[in-house]
Amino acid sequence: MKIVLENLTKIFTNKKTNSEVHAVENMNVTIESGKLVGLLGPSGCGKSTTLFMLSGLEAPTSGKIYFGDEDVTKLEPQRRGIGLVFQNYALYPHMTVAQNIRFPLDNIKMGKEEKLERIKKCAEIVQIDNLLDRKPSELSGGQQQRVAIARALAKMPNVLLLDEPLSNLDARLRLQTREEIKRIQRETGITTVFVTHDQEEAMSICDTIVVMKLGVVQQIDEPQKVYDNPSNLFVAKFLGTPPINVFKGEVKKGKAYIGKESFQKVELEDQPLWVGIRPEGFILDEKGPLSLVVDHVEVMGREKSIIAKHESSEEGKNIRIIVEDVPNLNHGDIVRVSLKPSKVFLFNGDTEERL
Repeated sequence: MKIVLENLTKIFTNKKTNSEVHAVENMNVTIESGKLVGLLGPSGCGKSTTLFMLSGLEAPTSGKIYFGDEDVTKLEPQRRGIGLVFQNYALYPHMTVAQNIRFPLDNIKMGKEEKLERIKKCAEIVQIDNLLDRKPSELSGGQQQRVAIARALAKMPNVLLLDEPLSNLDARLRLQTREEIKRIQRETGITTVFVTHDQEEAMSICDTIVVMKLGVVQQIDEPQKVYDNPSNLFVAKFLGTPPINVFKGEVKKGKAYIGKESFQKVELEDQPLWVGIRPEGFILDEKGPLSLVVDHVEVMGREKSIIAKHESSEEGKNIRIIVEDVPNLNHGDIVRVSLKPSKVFLFNGDTEERL
């Protein structure tokens, strides 16, 4: 099922203060049929509000929502053909797993045998068919999440909506469950919208990500393409683990500077810059254009990182350098580096848009 959001806007009004909050602003997104798309951004960016408008639980202030060729903007939730999985699972504690999965089918004209077959099929898809007689209290968090997904699949929806489905799980279960969500989505071929604030989750399982900030779409593309070509400083900083290193810089007479050090020629007018450099974008080079002061070397398993300082780093933050071979370094040592062009991004110092 193809989904089209056309100039979608949601404004909440505070009646006490008579003020408005633009939760989603003029959103235009096309989600191709059978794709898994992530709505990604920090708290308050409008991603869950968008999901609730897709589900029919929130009415847009303006704009249109299309499922295929049908305008569903004003259609009731039960008539949209959606499956919705909430952050807190919302399972009925007094019901067994089988009864929870069956619940959406109780108001559908369907024979008993057909219902049992549907329950079994959905349980098999999420690999909980051996747990059908248990109550939610007897399940782990990951198993409860699978029950919630199976229940959402029971109606054979055209669209599956997942609202922060992994946030209540521990780190290991999150990793396992996100892989399961990707497998389930591929097997069923259902168009899926996945809301998350965790960029690692979105990068790992989504076909496309929609990065949002304060209700406004910042960038839409495949995860790796967004990482490699961020449209602005916000996107560059939001995506990446470890995060991108940011420096205050400037363009002066056709050269880009960080502090007093020029690191590349540019065809830009003189202006202030923000310079973003991915941790893997540095090369230790005795003749390199930039110098950094070593703070310490951090060891994480087989990977070593040089933690360093530079007077022009954003808010005085440490700089992280990831290189293959880290020499013996002590606190206060000076290292010189050159840069990989594909890992360096220049942003306007005022608008923060990519140059």
